[in-house]
Amino acid sequence: MAFNHGALDATLAAAAGDDAALLRELRSAFLESAMRQLDLLKRARCDGNWHVAAMRLKGLAASFHAEDLLQAAEIALQAAPGEPFAIREVEAVLARFSRTLPRNPNRI
Repeated sequence: MAFNHGALDATLAAAAGDDAALLRELRSAFLESAMRQLDLLKRARCDGNWHVAAMRLKGLAASFHAEDLLQAAEIALQAAPGEPFAIREVEAVLARFSRTLPRNPNRI
């Protein structure tokens, strides 16, 4: 899956305007929320919990136009709870996204 987060960046930039600090905060909040849903996917042991986490992940991705994450969430929705391939797909998308986060020079 090729990583294209142009639409995600455009959505975040539209929300943040010219405020670079707000843009960083929105990107960080998006990633934190996605990581929380990934954690719930990893811990899900029943169809219901798996489905809820995958749907939340899909909703988050759709809200922010994160196509790659949307595709990974759809893979999870079609998979059985704990399916390693589905989890790896979500992890890969989030890892690529987190590598593109600008570093905050004010943090140690």
